[in-house]
Formats: sequence, structure tokens, C-alpha cells
Amino acid sequence: VSPLQRQVSDMARRVAVVAIVAGVLLFAVRVMTGNAASLSFVFALGVMVALVPEGLPATLSVSLAIGVRRMARRHALIKRLVVVETLGSTTVICTDKTGTLTKGEMTLQQIFESGHTHAVTGLGYAPEGEVQDLDEVTNLLRVAALCCDARLLAPVEDRGWHVLGDTTEGAILVALAKAGVDLAAESSRTPRVGVFPFDSDRKIMTTLHQVGGGVEAYVKGSPQALIERCKEVQWNGKVIPLGPEIRQQVEAANDTMADAALRVLAVATRTVTSDRVSQEDAEHGLTLLGLVGMVDPPRAEITDAVRACQRAAIAIFMVTGDYGLTAEAIARRVGIVRSGSARVVTGTDLDAMSEKELATTLRGDDQVIFARVRPEHKLRIVLALKELGEIVAVTGDGANDAPALKSASVGVAMSEGGTDVARAAAEMLLLDDSFASIVAAIELGRAVYQNIRRFLVYLFSHNLAELAPILAATFVGFPLVPLSALQVLAIDLGSDVLPALALGAEAPEPDTMARPPRPPGEHLFSSEVVRRFLFLGVIESIGVVFAFFWRIHSAHLPFSAFRASNPTYREALTMTQASIVVSQFFNSFAVRTDRESVLRIGLFSNPPLIFAGLFGLSFVTCVSYVPLLQRVFNTAPLRPLDWLILISFGVLLLVADESRKAVHRLIDRRRHVAASRGLSLEAH
Repeated sequence: VSPLQRQVSDMARRVAVVAIVAGVLLFAVRVMTGNAASLSFVFALGVMVALVPEGLPATLSVSLAIGVRRMARRHALIKRLVVVETLGSTTVICTDKTGTLTKGEMTLQQIFESGHTHAVTGLGYAPEGEVQDLDEVTNLLRVAALCCDARLLAPVEDRGWHVLGDTTEGAILVALAKAGVDLAAESSRTPRVGVFPFDSDRKIMTTLHQVGGGVEAYVKGSPQALIERCKEVQWNGKVIPLGPEIRQQVEAANDTMADAALRVLAVATRTVTSDRVSQEDAEHGLTLLGLVGMVDPPRAEITDAVRACQRAAIAIFMVTGDYGLTAEAIARRVGIVRSGSARVVTGTDLDAMSEKELATTLRGDDQVIFARVRPEHKLRIVLALKELGEIVAVTGDGANDAPALKSASVGVAMSEGGTDVARAAAEMLLLDDSFASIVAAIELGRAVYQNIRRFLVYLFSHNLAELAPILAATFVGFPLVPLSALQVLAIDLGSDVLPALALGAEAPEPDTMARPPRPPGEHLFSSEVVRRFLFLGVIESIGVVFAFFWRIHSAHLPFSAFRASNPTYREALTMTQASIVVSQFFNSFAVRTDRESVLRIGLFSNPPLIFAGLFGLSFVTCVSYVPLLQRVFNTAPLRPLDWLILISFGVLLLVADESRKAVHRLIDRRRHVAASRGLSLEAH
């Protein structure tokens, strides 16, 4: 259940209770003061209908649907409408590294062999470039490439060189092609006869190959996991024991590559007894051939997206299976880790942590990166964050990520590089696999929530205006209803739904991502929303009550003389309905912004709102002048002076709200200046 669903249910219960209680009380008051029970019931029914926003469900659904459409244009595909609003509530993003923060296009750039680093030129998957010192590194590249399941595919009509399968393996295949080695010929000469696939626990992959009359195991994987399984190393063309000194050189080379944001794999081999060898035997007692380092550059748009999250007070945790130094280097490049040190928490560290220690880590002031973690670790992090009350968006692409995606507030799967299982478990698909698309979706989700609050203010301010004349008539002893239940429904469904829908299509305000996430426990009826619709509703109510009784008093008759067929009463009914519709036309402009002047964003910058408002005015004009509708609604034609009075109150409403916004902008500027001076004094 999303936050919006909970809040709408809560709001519906509150409104229903208020409407029923108000109706019952009004009925009791009128009966006790000597009014007929039937007429008192009509008054009570009018109050209950006036308090219920009948157009709200449709408005909510359409607003969410508009958000879904806008997100799809920004490469974020939403599977459930309510997820739109949940995204806007996001307080934490747990993101993968490869393919999400980075381009997901690996290029092998460095090879470490026999204490030397050899460069590989060229970028991308096109086999164009050179490999330094071919004689020394060709065998290492050959073994690494034979231990791959990916395929390098030649250009087709609409696509250049590309990889089918894992991009890391693709980078190795491209490097082998740059070295001038024919992989198909090598595969034919040393056919694969067995495989032990990669898994997140071992962090290595092994293939068995027929070489002459024997069988050899070719192994690649995490340097930390693989080096521990090696007892020898091929060093300057000779196989020698892997002693402490050489091991230290290899580990230093690994750290140097990782510090340069390279993803590093170790490559090793071993002669085994047969193709029926056990995994344990095939992956121990290995001969280390060297290391390969691949670059996966950050996406160009990521830095701005990360800055936007930081301005919006959204925490970002990188959760990756990569080596800690590599993860930290990328995190610094994109701005997740700013100045100062970062704390790298590994899967092993997580296993040793209690739930309380993990919560302290997540809540602490340290810049935290989770590296070398398994899918179960990601799930644990997500559950810990939710336990802390956070709204968590989590990215994932593998089948093992499904539990974390399902448990998150918003599960985000990769469309291009993800598995079917991950896509099925997630609620949002990234069509371009980019972190920036998540941030864009969050901004649009926030805008949807702002728009929901706008049309709540719009709807409930006129609900007050519908209620006010009924209550005023009760207290002054007027015997007839100033606004019938049919007129209320006509206003709610005929004049207010379309403008409310148009408000749901408002674009995000410029400072949408400069505000912190709203508190998870905040109600739709927050104090700010209530204050605003009371402010607008009171002004509108004064105008409506004035319009009704001004027309009643123009007849110069006592209240007791009025009957439903009285022409002046029918004119007053029309004045009440028209006054609400005209005021709401101006109100729709007022609620478009919270602080910014509507004149600055442009009165005509939301054309659907203009047309919706004109439709409402046209409808109430027909109610006033079309004979058939006059008989249905018991209305009468209005005079030019009547319209002038109604429009004057509408303009007054807009001017009053613009003045309120101007005061708030002035207060905000003074606070900003005071805060700036305080920071300057503190720095001094």
C-alpha cells in the first residue's frame, strides 16, 4: 500500500465523518427551531453533498496517469499508478553501479602480467586499437576469453559492434580481437568440455577445455577470491611459487587499478585430471596468469542527477558487488562521495553486523558505500532502511535481486540489461538503465503530489463556499435552501472536475528538487493545505453569501414570504451557483503555485485550465439562461450588474492570494539573508 493510498483512505474517512456529523447537527438544529422535518432534511442533505468532493477519485486517477505518461517520456515505465506518488516520497535510493551509474560498456584498458602493466588502446566494442607487448599478454587474454560465455557481434543495419551477454566478458573478447587472435579458431583447437558457472558466493567462473591429450581449467573472477586459490604464478615466462613478495605486487596492482575506477579480474589456469573433475579440485592449486582492468565510464548525466538528489535531501547508497576501491572511485567521480573519507562496508562486514549496528551505520554521518555484497545483503539493507521509516527506491537487474526489489518501496529494474525475473518483481522499469531517469521520475512524482494538493485546495475551498450559504440561511432563519443538492452536484461534476484535472497536469515548479522529501507520516490534509483552503474558502464564502442575500434583500420581502417559485429566490439561487463557479475560475489560477506569482509563470501557460474554466462558466451561463435548465435547477436569468459583482469577488480572491504569496516570498528572502549572514559570521 502506497503512502497516497493510506492518506486518501484516511481523508475519505475524515470527510465522511465530518459530513455526516454536520448533516445530523444541522437537521437537529432546524427541527428544534420549528422548521419542517422534510425541509430540514433537504438542508442536511445539501450540507453532506457540499462537503464531499465527488470529483476527487477521477481527478486523482487522471493526475497519476498524466504522471505515468510524463515518466515514460523520461525513460521510466511505471507498472502501477500509485507508484508515481510513492516515487515522489522517496527519501533513499539504493543503486547499483554498473550500467546504472556507468554506461555499462566495459573496455579493457590495462593488463598486469609479470610485474608490468600493459596498455590496451581504443574504446567501446569495436575491435579497433592496439595491445602493448603482445607476446607477453596473448596467452592471458586467450585463457580469459575462452572462459567467457558472451559473444561479440559485428555491426548490423541499426547498430554498431555490440555484445550479447555480460559486458565484462565482452571487453575481454574485444581485447583478444585487438590482439589479432581468432577466438573461433582457439575454441575449435581447445574445445570446452565442462563449466562451473559464476556465482556470487565464489565470485569466480571456471571452464574446462580439451588441450591435446589432457584437460585444463581456465578460471577468471574477483582477484581477492581467486588469488587465495593460487599456489603458483606465471612470471616472466616461468611458473614459480606465489610467494608473499609477488602476492604483494599483485595486490598492489589490483588496488592501483581499482583506485583508477577500473573493474579488475584475475585470470588463472590449472591442468586437471579429466573433464569429470570436481569444482573444488578444478578451482584450487591454480597458476595465476595476471590481472585485467576494464573501465566503465560514468554516464554523462549522472553528476547532475546526483547533485539534484543532494539538493532534494535524498540519500544515495551505492550497493554493488564490485571491489570497494573501484566502487569508491566511481562514487567520487559522480559525486555520491564528496570531500572527505568514505566508509566501505563489505558483505563480510555486513555478516558481522547486528541489526542495531547496521541501523547506526545507515543513520550515521559517514559517507557509506556497500561493496562486495550479495543479493541477500541488499535485501537486508532495504529492510533496515524501511524499519527506520525511509521510503526506499532500489535498483536491480539479476534474478537474485527480486526479493530486494519486491521489498522496496519502489523496485526499479533495468529494461536493457535486466532479467525477466527482476522486471517482474519491480514496479518501475528504466528504459535506458540510467540513474538519472530515477531522479527525473522522482521529480515528476513530487510534482504529482504537489498537483494533488493543489486540486485538494481547489476542491475543498469551494466546498466551504457551498456550505457557507446553507449554514448562513440556517442561522438567520431563511426557510429555503440557498443551494440545492442538485446544484451542488452540478458544480462539483459539471464545473469543477475539468479544472481540477487541468491542475493535475501542471508542470513541476522550478524549486521542486530544492525541497526536502515530505515527512512519510504527513497527511494530504497537512496544516499548510488546511490553512490555504480555509484562506481561499473564507474569501469565496463571503462572496457567495453576499451574492445570495444581496439578491434576496433586493425583493424587500420578509424571509417568511419566500416560496420556491418566487422569481427573486430563483435569481438568488442562480447567484449562489454562479458565484461559486466564477470564484473557482479565479481560484484555479491562484492555486497553480504555492509561492511563485501566477503572473510570473504566465496566466495562459496551462491552456487546458483556461478551456476547462471557460467550460464551467459556459455551463453556469446555460443554467441561467436556457429555459429547460432553468426548470431543472429552478434558476432565473442574471443581469449584467450581477455578473459584474460576481467577477469583482473573483478578482478580489486572486489579488488576496497573490498578496499572500508576496508576503511569503518576502519572509523567505529575509530568512535566506539572515541564514547567509549567520553562515558568514560562523565562518569568520
